[in-house]
Amino acid sequence: MRIDKNIYKQYIAVLEEELVPALGCTEPTCIAYAAALTAGCLGGMPDHLVVESSGNIIKNVKGAVVPNSGGLKGLEAAAVLGAAGGNPELKLEVLTGVTEAAIELTKKLLEDRDFCEVRVMNSPANLHVRITGMRDGHEAKVELIHQHTNLVRIEKDGLALYEKPYQPGSFDESLTDRGCLNVLDILAFADEVQMEDIQELIDRQIEYNERIAQEGMQKEYGVSVGANLVKYYGNDVQVRARAMAAAGSDARMSGCLYPVVINSGSGNQGITVSVPVIEYAKEMGVSHEKLVRALVFSNLIAIHQKTGIGRLSAYCGAVSAACGAGAGITYLSGGSYEQICATITNTLANVSGMICDGAKPSCAMKVSSGVSTAMLSALMAMEDKVVTSVEGII
Repeated sequence: MRIDKNIYKQYIAVLEEELVPALGCTEPTCIAYAAALTAGCLGGMPDHLVVESSGNIIKNVKGAVVPNSGGLKGLEAAAVLGAAGGNPELKLEVLTGVTEAAIELTKKLLEDRDFCEVRVMNSPANLHVRITGMRDGHEAKVELIHQHTNLVRIEKDGLALYEKPYQPGSFDESLTDRGCLNVLDILAFADEVQMEDIQELIDRQIEYNERIAQEGMQKEYGVSVGANLVKYYGNDVQVRARAMAAAGSDARMSGCLYPVVINSGSGNQGITVSVPVIEYAKEMGVSHEKLVRALVFSNLIAIHQKTGIGRLSAYCGAVSAACGAGAGITYLSGGSYEQICATITNTLANVSGMICDGAKPSCAMKVSSGVSTAMLSALMAMEDKVVTSVEGII
């Protein structure tokens, strides 16, 4: 099968949009990015901040450590630190260069309960942020919607300095059309894509996500889910695939300063969709090219899963990412199209009821559960065992 040239270009564009680096959990980073833009518009640190955001943002910021903050958590911390020391030009790595002085200023300002006010925004969008800052009698507003860095308005003293139209209920409108995604074409694309078109992108994902997984295995972050999996269950590939993915989440959600290449707006999903496939590729001794193609496949399957859901929801993104990882493992194993579909079906039959109760260090446990199910699903699929269409959610 030769994939259509236009679809080929769309798939490349989708991967380039999705596989980008991010420092720390993307929801506090989103708040920090908007706050940094607000401070930039005002020409310095605001005297007062008002953070308005959708409930899903609040859920995902509440328990996650703000990157490069010295262990601070919460919307107020993310907003104040972003305004005090963030570099908005770095987008999802906005807090990379934060200084100790900015952290100390943030801690001091957080002691003043009136400095930063948080409000729940009544919006149909699951990802919606508006930050208002005041400084020396001037007021600035910055608004993001649908994607973590999708800037739609900058306003100063009531005058729009930047404005982009948007539909509150259309969460994919700012992205390349995902309507072209389907499992058969994704499989053809993974087989046929020219390496020069995707190798740099995928190699960066391998480098970044392996590095943070190793960090999580070697140091104590959160409750050390990854390291404990190896301690309790041994070190075969099925344990390592779970453990390394969980360890990456352990580190990332607990403030590790290594960036992650994300998937569908999420670092945990980026880790989950890639690290287990990398571990299996090592165990199987496949070529680097085969690994790259498997990761192209796993990433696009996960993106396909999230297309109808959006960036943030009550549905745990580790499930869709685990589906991608399981499909990638089946791809590495030489599975057919039907066996790949069976892997996805089996995974969803088991863990699709997993809820998202916020971004926090214990997400590593959900990553482990998702990957465990995906590996079982892949093994079953390779023996043509698949949950039937009359069972449960399937």
